[in-house]
Amino acid sequence: MNIARAHLPHFALRSWRPILLIALALAAAVALSIASLTAVLPPSLWWRAVISPDPHDIQQIIAHDSWLPRLVVSWLAGALLGLAGTIFQQVLRNPLAEPMTLGVSAGAQLALTIATLWAPALLGGASQWIALGGALGAAAIVFGLSWRSGLAPVTVAVAGLVVTLYCGSIGVALQLFYAPYLRSLFIWGGGSLVQQDWSNVTMLATRLVIGGVLAYLLLRPMTLFGLDDANARSLGLSLRRTRLAALALAVVLSAAVVSAVGVIGFVGLAAPALAQLLGARRLSQRLVLAPLCGVLILWLADQAVQQLSGAMGDLLPTGAATALFGAPLMLMLLARMQRASRLPASGDEAGRDRLVSPAALRRRVLGIALLTLAALALALFLGHGPAQGLQGSHGWHLSSLDELSRVLIWRAPRAFAALAAGAMLAVAGTLMQRLTGNPLASPEVLGVSAGAALGLVALVVVCGDVGHIARIVTTSAGALVALLAILWFSQRSRFAPDRVLLAGITIGALFQAVVAVAISSGGERATALLQWLAGSTYTIAPADASLALALCVVLCALTPLCNRWLQILPLGETSARALGVATRGARFALLVLIALLTAAATLIVGPLSFVGLTAPHFARLLGARRPLQQVLLAAPIGALTIVVADWLGRALLMPRELPAGLVATLIGAPYLMWLLGRRR
Repeated sequence: MNIARAHLPHFALRSWRPILLIALALAAAVALSIASLTAVLPPSLWWRAVISPDPHDIQQIIAHDSWLPRLVVSWLAGALLGLAGTIFQQVLRNPLAEPMTLGVSAGAQLALTIATLWAPALLGGASQWIALGGALGAAAIVFGLSWRSGLAPVTVAVAGLVVTLYCGSIGVALQLFYAPYLRSLFIWGGGSLVQQDWSNVTMLATRLVIGGVLAYLLLRPMTLFGLDDANARSLGLSLRRTRLAALALAVVLSAAVVSAVGVIGFVGLAAPALAQLLGARRLSQRLVLAPLCGVLILWLADQAVQQLSGAMGDLLPTGAATALFGAPLMLMLLARMQRASRLPASGDEAGRDRLVSPAALRRRVLGIALLTLAALALALFLGHGPAQGLQGSHGWHLSSLDELSRVLIWRAPRAFAALAAGAMLAVAGTLMQRLTGNPLASPEVLGVSAGAALGLVALVVVCGDVGHIARIVTTSAGALVALLAILWFSQRSRFAPDRVLLAGITIGALFQAVVAVAISSGGERATALLQWLAGSTYTIAPADASLALALCVVLCALTPLCNRWLQILPLGETSARALGVATRGARFALLVLIALLTAAATLIVGPLSFVGLTAPHFARLLGARRPLQQVLLAAPIGALTIVVADWLGRALLMPRELPAGLVATLIGAPYLMWLLGRRR
């Protein structure tokens, strides 16, 4: 049978419910479109406005040159994101991959941010090319980092996420320093579909046609990517060249959307998942159905946005609100999705790393622990103080015991809270990657951090500036709601790892959409929220630090009790049961422990995610092969990273400060990229 045959086969539907939900969503999108057009123009003038608008009638001009192009752009952008997301997930063998996986959106936004600050004259007619150049530049860095590994899916995915976090952190740092000049980028970063002409329609339509043809030509080799690399190579597939071609196609498609309308997340993740829920099992089916699902998601979201924020929806960015409408639909259908293909577990790939003796590993753990204590001492004793001189300048000096007694009340809580939060996030990230077998898993993916952030945003929006106790209560409530939601949507699948990750991403995207909508308004409130979301220890009090240390000790002490589960669960359901492991109870217990570790760290220093992602990888690259070894090595690495980051953020730009989570990304990402680039 020719697997490259592009026809519309019968989908393997098992229930009429997915079709009913899709039909209801389509009916809602059509009804909202009619309502929004009616608010712009009377129905009697619709046809004339579409075919030949009267140049003297401003309402017809708006309908023809703004409303209608916006509608078509929502269709084209949704289709492009759905197609790109399908290619990413197939080539990387990862159901969590999406157009933002390779840093496309973050690279484009960083390029526009830099151009706004230092080359604003270029934004007049070249903004799309600037965004496109930034997106392609970020993707090129990802390809360069993973080239020596033969563009292996795991390496490409990890490198892409690291580049995304690094570009995003630089952009956030610039926004914190130059907030008055970058307020327009808050809205662009949320994904605004507002149009003034048909230029974007022409550009996106051309990209969609060309991309569809190229995806058809790559159908057979991309289908072989469903096999492992050895089998695909035995069938004559050139892995590196084919993978590069397919990923380059997906990057160009994603970059086209970003350059036209800004950052629109979740569609590239949700559209392929919805296509599978509707019965599309083969790649040829998903390449047809996923773009249609992307069209529906973005169309419905944009029309709802226009109803909520006025006729043309200028105040609420569509990209930030997409998850508000796509996430509930995906959650309702998630329970019916079949098990997705799994990536090799972190431990499986670790087995191909160089062997390290237990004694050498113990020495490395001890060395990193000593470095962590040294960094903690540095953060306490070394400070920015007055130096002797005529100009009254400030310089570096070692605090005396007398000085330390006066400043310890401010320095010690921040340092100890950073240490505890870094260790807890590192342990949580290690447990997530071991449990799910997915190297992209991190505490942020679970959605608990996003839930805590939503609690803080709700508090700030409703009550404004409030006390620290109220912040702790609201963030705790948000984290608890997120955890309960994930457990509820995962229980029917016996807490299968892929279902848990998809549920976490969907709920996290839903919560982050609310956060993005609040930030997109700009102003002082948006700047304050950005600081906390980047991982700030500004408001840490002694009681908070004591609580963080106590939670860190108790929760981390429970981790060794899960060692047997972490070794057996990656072997699969059948093998785990044969070895006497109650898989459902074990996964539930591990999920609760991960959520508690993440929530405890989030309550103290905000939703830090980079440490939870990278610390397990650092531990594995240093030779930790077994779960408990990786935990023991990742915990001091995470603690060291956050302590040093908090001290640098406090001292380097005195009297201005950078959040610890932001600095941790800026100093940790280059080293991890260097390690990834050196590996074969």
